[in-house]
Amino acid sequence: MMGKSKLERYLQMRREFADKRLINLNPIQRGGVLTEAAKEAIVEFGDGYSTCDWCPPKTSRLDQIERPPIAQFMKDLATFLGMDVARVVTRCREAIFIVFRTLGRPGDYVVVDGLAHYSTYVAAELAGLKVKEVPHGGYPEFKLNLDAYADKMDEVKRETGKLPAAVLLTHVDPTYGNLNDAAAVGKTCREHGVPFLLNAAYTAGVMPVNGEKLGADAIVSSGHKSWAASAPTGILAMKREIADRVLGRSKIVGDWSKRSFPQKECALLGCTVMGAPLLTLMASFPSVVERVGHWGEEVKKARYLVEQLERIEGTRQLGTRPKQHTLIHLESNGLYKVSQTHKRRGFFLYEELKKRNVVGIQPGLTKHFELSTYGLTPEQVTHVASAFHEIAEKYGLSVG
Repeated sequence: MMGKSKLERYLQMRREFADKRLINLNPIQRGGVLTEAAKEAIVEFGDGYSTCDWCPPKTSRLDQIERPPIAQFMKDLATFLGMDVARVVTRCREAIFIVFRTLGRPGDYVVVDGLAHYSTYVAAELAGLKVKEVPHGGYPEFKLNLDAYADKMDEVKRETGKLPAAVLLTHVDPTYGNLNDAAAVGKTCREHGVPFLLNAAYTAGVMPVNGEKLGADAIVSSGHKSWAASAPTGILAMKREIADRVLGRSKIVGDWSKRSFPQKECALLGCTVMGAPLLTLMASFPSVVERVGHWGEEVKKARYLVEQLERIEGTRQLGTRPKQHTLIHLESNGLYKVSQTHKRRGFFLYEELKKRNVVGIQPGLTKHFELSTYGLTPEQVTHVASAFHEIAEKYGLSVG
């Protein structure tokens, strides 16, 4: 059993990452930094079923609770994303699974991009579906061939006699941070009559995303990754036609008791996220609506940092250029070369950065690593660039 002393050590480690003097570059952290309003919500709604005191007894549905205003928030969330219906689930991957499971039947195909997050594949597998992949162009841009979506849908039709159950595009992939043209894929899906699911885990909540304009039938996103909410929170927003299929009501009847639950949305198992995670999402929502209007400024900071880090000998940005997103993948043969003779091997970079109040680069990585500038001030971005320059020069790498 984990003792108090061990737990205290873990808490101290977490406090270090929460220290405002430290700049955390981890891409999965930047868009999830809580607002002050969200921090207050955690305290007020931290108890178990804290949102359920005023649940309407006739329906017992989370999305119909009016105190706190969950019902109104669900409507506002859908409108914000250019969709008709929204629900909050535990994770983005759960939202993907729900769509796959309700739109497909075991043995059906889904078409996904070749840079999709691993959870997309696992969701398809658990739903009993098969996967066709849209390829990318490989090193150094890893750009998806979006024209291949039509080819893959046609390929499924030739092989099985029917179209895929759904098409999924990862709006920004989690490895290289490439922003894909969702509207182009949406147009192709409409022409083929196949539902289009947009995985906006790294986009919705930090940049403008409108499903109506992009031709999406459903959008999934991650509250704890991009909406300044605590985990676990996932977002599922849909057009009405898809929502009617995905959110079908329970039809089961007990053979002895004759009990039934016709108000419950079967795919959600009745209710999903209640309590603190949901309320942090709601509390941060006004700030999220406001911050997406500053996306252009965020991209400028990312491009500036890329420009500065590529001055270091042997360092280059991978992925499409110029950057259109704040998630950056760097290849640094120079830093990797240093690690080969350093007594701390690949851990030297993490340790040198931490001395300069920069964290978030995964310990042990020097040749390939990811970072994000989202939400950092210009001064913080400049500090990050200077920290890398100092480390490079300390170990004999030239800075052009």
